[in-house]
Amino acid sequence: MSNAEATASPDHTGTGSGSAPAHNPEAARLRARLEPAVQANRLYLEDVAIIPGSHRVVHVVVDLPQEETGGVSLDVIADISRVLSDVLDNDPNDDGRPYDLEVSSPGVGRPLTEPRHWHRARGRMVKVNVIQGENVTGRIHAVDGGGVTVIPEMPVKKGMKPRQGDPVKLPFDRIRNGKVEIEFSHLPEDGLEPEHNGPSEEA
Repeated sequence: MSNAEATASPDHTGTGSGSAPAHNPEAARLRARLEPAVQANRLYLEDVAIIPGSHRVVHVVVDLPQEETGGVSLDVIADISRVLSDVLDNDPNDDGRPYDLEVSSPGVGRPLTEPRHWHRARGRMVKVNVIQGENVTGRIHAVDGGGVTVIPEMPVKKGMKPRQGDPVKLPFDRIRNGKVEIEFSHLPEDGLEPEHNGPSEEA
């Protein structure tokens, strides 16, 4: 199983109301309660959602800080799951009803919509959907406060080695969104971090 799909789902009893859909006030309350514990473990709390059912599911998505590369390992997922389980079990506003806790990391299919997403994707091949311009497919070379620098991959005939174009700086206000392109092999280029974009890592 890939790190992107890694989920630890221990059974528990007790959390807040799960009758409302995800991104409801209860999910926001739990996010505020869980976030300090996530940050204390050097992780970023991406999302908290509540999925109703006979056993409600509290689904938590955690990611590495934006300055780090790579994926959230299965061991880290397991460790933070135990920490968050203790936090929820000691929730003073717990109504005593059972729930399942699921903790995962973002997958490669997550759209790149925030600056931190682009930072986390440094060195990866991406497709950038540009506002009022041609879309760009290439490797992220750098990310700063103003935008993303991409080294485009130019189209070539089948069987030929991909050719790189000149770096293109795309300001954030010109980017609609982006998506990581899955690669099953990639030889490091000068100035780029060696990354594997296959399904064994998250985006």
